[in-house]
Amino acid sequence: MNHSTHTETSMQACIAACSHCHQVCLQTAMNHCLEAGGKHVAADHFRLIMNCAEICQTSANFQLSGSAFHRRVCEVCAEVCEACAVDCEKIGGMDECVAACRACAKSCRQMASVQH
Repeated sequence: MNHSTHTETSMQACIAACSHCHQVCLQTAMNHCLEAGGKHVAADHFRLIMNCAEICQTSANFQLSGSAFHRRVCEVCAEVCEACAVDCEKIGGMDECVAACRACAKSCRQMASVQH
């Protein structure tokens, strides 16, 4: 496999991880968290999970559009996903969200470190 094919495969995997994380964070926030109430709707947590959904969608969009800035967006996305995973794990009951965030963070870190 040549370098460009490997990079393309990695990017497709990252786009998929970002899209999945966007969906899971949005669904978790709008269904689980709103219905659970309490700590789940505390401003800091709810803001973070919504920000995570947003940056994941943005990261996927930057990669899909071939933006020269996609690595930098991936780097920020990885940070937000990791923070969201830690917060969701601390509150509890959001294992799917934690897993999606960790997988996305890992994939985005790999994309951010890929050299031309």
